[in-house]
Amino acid sequence: MELRDYIRILRKSWLLIVALTLVAVAAASAFSILQTPRYSAMSQVFVSTQSSGTTSDLVQGNSFTVARVKTYSGLATTPLVLLPVIESLKLDLTSAELERAISVSAQLDTSIIDITVTDPDPVRAADIANAVSQSLTEGVQEIEQPDDPSAAAPVKLTRVRVASVPITPVSPNVPLNIALGALVGLALGVGLAVLRETLDTRIRSQRDVEQVTDMPVIGGIVFDPKATERPLIVHADPRSPRAESFRTLRTNLQYLDLGRADRSFVVTSSIGSEGKSTTSANLAIALADAGARVLLVDADLRRPKIAEYMNIEGAVGLTDVLIGRAELADVIQPWGNGQLFVLPAGHIPPNPSELLGSAGMATLLQEFNRTFDVVIFDSPPLLPVTDAAILAKSVGGAIVIIAAGRTQKNQLKGAIAALQSVGAPISGLVLTMLQTKGPDAYGYGHYGQYGYGHTYGDVTAEPEMVAPPYSRRSRAQA
Repeated sequence: MELRDYIRILRKSWLLIVALTLVAVAAASAFSILQTPRYSAMSQVFVSTQSSGTTSDLVQGNSFTVARVKTYSGLATTPLVLLPVIESLKLDLTSAELERAISVSAQLDTSIIDITVTDPDPVRAADIANAVSQSLTEGVQEIEQPDDPSAAAPVKLTRVRVASVPITPVSPNVPLNIALGALVGLALGVGLAVLRETLDTRIRSQRDVEQVTDMPVIGGIVFDPKATERPLIVHADPRSPRAESFRTLRTNLQYLDLGRADRSFVVTSSIGSEGKSTTSANLAIALADAGARVLLVDADLRRPKIAEYMNIEGAVGLTDVLIGRAELADVIQPWGNGQLFVLPAGHIPPNPSELLGSAGMATLLQEFNRTFDVVIFDSPPLLPVTDAAILAKSVGGAIVIIAAGRTQKNQLKGAIAALQSVGAPISGLVLTMLQTKGPDAYGYGHYGQYGYGHTYGDVTAEPEMVAPPYSRRSRAQA
């Protein structure tokens, strides 16, 4: 992923990142509060040698002292030194337990030994540090004592710093724990956000589509939470951003398949509930508003929706014409300003695929193309059934609808493969349910404040009834 991808992920998942950071900070704070405070006290012992005072003796004594410091540092935590401390302070500890509370270090190239004791009781920490330094001094004096009682010991330990009672605890370090908690929470939040984005196979933007196919995206329909209440947004609210999305799709559609004389398109999708029927209806209305003579055909012979959306009678329609039970001129219904005509699905048949691939359907397609400027077919989704693929092969162009945030990448691949397997050409892809805010926002968020000319009348008014596109007489002449 590129840098802009990570920035988009951070913008998209900032709530998750902030929440995990706050949780980690709260956990670190609770841990710090519940942890028992511990205090640290330190005493220091100086190691010196007895020498005659000559220069060579001083040099040799200094080297000897530095070497001895390392030995005495290890000696400070042995039972030889600790047992007298336990006895003198009457500690209820073993030498091994006391050893874990003591830290002994020697400063580099010096003769000073630091004895640090950490304990929940500050007074006891100071007492133990002083007792250990005193016991170490006496223990070394005993070990280094020559066999001749009258001779002086070559090494002498002197306590140069007495441990004082500490006031502030060394642990827990509340600021450090909170800072570490914030860093851990931030890293965890960013990691989960990136992981979630990596594992998410849903299509959310045009970039996701480009990762699946090189088919052109010819339009993007913005999300409308009231889409179920007003599916015909181009008619109901022509100034809305969503209505402008359909007009943009209409404009792009004019440049598709310029070498094809017939301007017929099958609108389909990978799965259901992706907005193909509302896209078909609104696109047909937008084309008719631009002056084109448009026929909207409900070719979804399994779950037809067009008659319901357009508020027309749908009991008789395409299936009745295909089986010879009705005449085409009797079932095509005008809608709106006289440029849009609707052919509902009619009765739901037991064999939709066979009807859409029949010779009668091929004859109807030729008649549609002779009579209308543009024909829009609303068809079933591609993955559950083969109806749309069969119809798209006959029509000559398919528009695949992709619901942003709902359609999976493998579903889009399967839909494209279904069309390609029968040789049906794909005219373009349309993204629906696009967000107008956020990192994946579509670029129509501010169009609603601009006008688009006249208002298209009262949205509650019944569509104007006009003459049918052709009569039986004109069809016979043709």
